[in-house]
Amino acid sequence: MITKAYKFFCGCLVCCGISATLTSCEDFFNQESSDVLYDDVEHLNNNVDTVYSVAGILAKLQELGDRTVLLGEVRGDLVSLTGEANNDLRELATFSISDDNKYNRPSDYYAVINNCNYFIAHADTSLRNRNEYVLMEEFAAVKAIRAWTYLQLVLNYGQVPFVTEPLLSREAAEEAENSQIADLQQVCTYFINDLANLRADLNNKFPLDGITNISGVSDTKQLFFPLSLVRAELYLWRASATGNKEDYRQAALQYFQFISERNGDNSTYPTSTDRLSWDPGENLFRGRLSGLYPITENNELITMIAYGSTAAAGSYSELRDLFTSRRENNYRVSITPSNGMFELSESQANAILSVDGTSVTYAPAGLDEHRSGDLRLPSVWSEGWNYDQYTEERVRTQSIEKYRENSQHVYLWRNMTVYLHLAEALNGAGYPRMAFLILQKGLSNRVIASEVMPYYNTESDSIFLSRFNFTDVRYAVLDVNGAITRPTDLQNMIGIHTRGSGWTPMNEYYQFPDSVMQDSVNVAVPVAVQQEYVDSLLLNENGLEFAFEGTRFYDIMRFALRQPNPGQFLANQIYKRGGAGNEAATRSEIKVDLTNQQNWYMKWKGRIGF
Repeated sequence: MITKAYKFFCGCLVCCGISATLTSCEDFFNQESSDVLYDDVEHLNNNVDTVYSVAGILAKLQELGDRTVLLGEVRGDLVSLTGEANNDLRELATFSISDDNKYNRPSDYYAVINNCNYFIAHADTSLRNRNEYVLMEEFAAVKAIRAWTYLQLVLNYGQVPFVTEPLLSREAAEEAENSQIADLQQVCTYFINDLANLRADLNNKFPLDGITNISGVSDTKQLFFPLSLVRAELYLWRASATGNKEDYRQAALQYFQFISERNGDNSTYPTSTDRLSWDPGENLFRGRLSGLYPITENNELITMIAYGSTAAAGSYSELRDLFTSRRENNYRVSITPSNGMFELSESQANAILSVDGTSVTYAPAGLDEHRSGDLRLPSVWSEGWNYDQYTEERVRTQSIEKYRENSQHVYLWRNMTVYLHLAEALNGAGYPRMAFLILQKGLSNRVIASEVMPYYNTESDSIFLSRFNFTDVRYAVLDVNGAITRPTDLQNMIGIHTRGSGWTPMNEYYQFPDSVMQDSVNVAVPVAVQQEYVDSLLLNENGLEFAFEGTRFYDIMRFALRQPNPGQFLANQIYKRGGAGNEAATRSEIKVDLTNQQNWYMKWKGRIGF
């Protein structure tokens, strides 16, 4: 039951230095006393109190980390479940999610939101009455957390009760359940406006600065959601829902703003030239692979939700137990690559650059260990054998490097997220050539000037494109010489497709559609057709790059929203899970008609969702 005023949040959480003990509840607004961190409006007086309060909100986010990944991955087309999977996961995979499914708890989202609402309301009061520099970084960080949480909520439920004031009484909670209902477009619009007037210098400032070793996290900024990146995501989702070209432009500008500020003024945030490639030696197709993974808490990572290293720590991510064979799960995994994942990976033409850099050959089909096509899958996934520790039965094992043995945190955004979403936004804004270059070779001012600007020559285009300043002093694209020897000290950009599919700039199967032959005459391809083609490449690239990371269903949803028939597009994509020729079987396993857009979303007791 809701008390008339929530008690001061107390306890101790090993992961973040505090504890968030969530209690079960029947109503998603009916939080127990531990679900709001403070009831004293005077507590936000100093840095110690505000940092403690922000850390408490971070602890609440731990309830959402695994769920965000599993809802995004298990409902997609790139993974299948094994016989070890529990019923909750099977309900996700078949879109038959019951009210008591442990991943269907809207109360956990509202616990975060309510605490953010409370902090924002009282921080705002303190900001008006005291020195603003005490609270501005925390104020902005909590606003970003609230926006991200509401976005996840509406992406998973479709339409949601929308409350931006703290709920501290039964009456307020009951009223909230019948409050304004917001859909994706409305949620995005509210938070675009809500974040619009925060000071620009807060884009790359975060609380807890200087505090180290929070659950082993050395860079505490990775616990937060950068404002420019949250704005970019909101614009991209709203653009996908409405088709608004200006929203795509704003999304692209916000992604670039993040890139330009991520490492401070006059610094770079490039793609890097890391790639997986065949060693063109004697044993060509089973040669050495240079490594991309694991993704660790380095410059690649942007935002994570931190967890303890063991279940005894009080907060624990179960993802490594679901994806990777470990002693703790008796070497039995619940989630494995689908046939659709293998087919997507192996369908890529891997262009192997010759030793002298003058030509490419292509890896053949049918190589063992799924090493035909793109190499990101075999670099991150492998199989082996071990023995059941109780029965000594031989067990087939799986290792997914993204969920390796010592992995404990949930990673949400990383460098490649920004560049692929930037490409998506540029494509939607009407610049498919520039989007394609992000996939093919990478961006610098020199590349933009020679390969983008000549094709978009209106004054509006020139003004817009000039805002993407990948200055040649700090950004240089990897060339053939760098690829066959080693990159120069300056070269730091690469086409994202080259990360796994060989030397894409010379790949004849991966070209931009300038023109087609009709009656022996070259006919220019319309921009709309170019956009559709680049969109298809981007959806594939998202799958190749982010497999198992929990973005897939959300990506498919976003791309589907842009189609003439969103439901049919999403359904067809999900039915690829079983592989070519098995679409009908996959369709029969899924319990709802995915061509009906309302069936994309969860619902709970008739009180949230469609």
